[in-house]
Amino acid sequence: MQQRINIKDLEPDAYKAMLGLEKYLSSTAIPPILKELVKIRTSQINGCAYCIQIHATDARKIGETEQRIYALSAWKESPLFSGDEKAALAMTDEITLISVNGLSEQTFDRAQKVFGDALTAQLIMLINTINAWNRIAVSTHMFHPS
Repeated sequence: MQQRINIKDLEPDAYKAMLGLEKYLSSTAIPPILKELVKIRTSQINGCAYCIQIHATDARKIGETEQRIYALSAWKESPLFSGDEKAALAMTDEITLISVNGLSEQTFDRAQKVFGDALTAQLIMLINTINAWNRIAVSTHMFHPS
């Protein structure tokens, strides 16, 4: 598959705006491994091979295990993820698949109890940002050279 267009080159201001979201996300209190798990999971749902590869590599660099990366697609059934991680991953699934049922009250309430208001808001921004990156990558056929 050949890349269609390069947003970074064609629309540098739009790309800079996306990087502004990344800068914001780097300042949040979300633990780094949780950030990468959310990014990988979102990218799995959206079928973004480019982002899966990047974020799995980034997760490994900060200590994430192969076993947990492989189990991420079945996180609900896996004993490898903590209750906090499962709360964030439930939000990830529901927000990424927002047209199905939205973000349920049950999932939102659980996240709010686990993370509080500020971190819940930060997670919502993280999930929405990686969804935007996935949509850019998939629609432009971005690829990651090995």
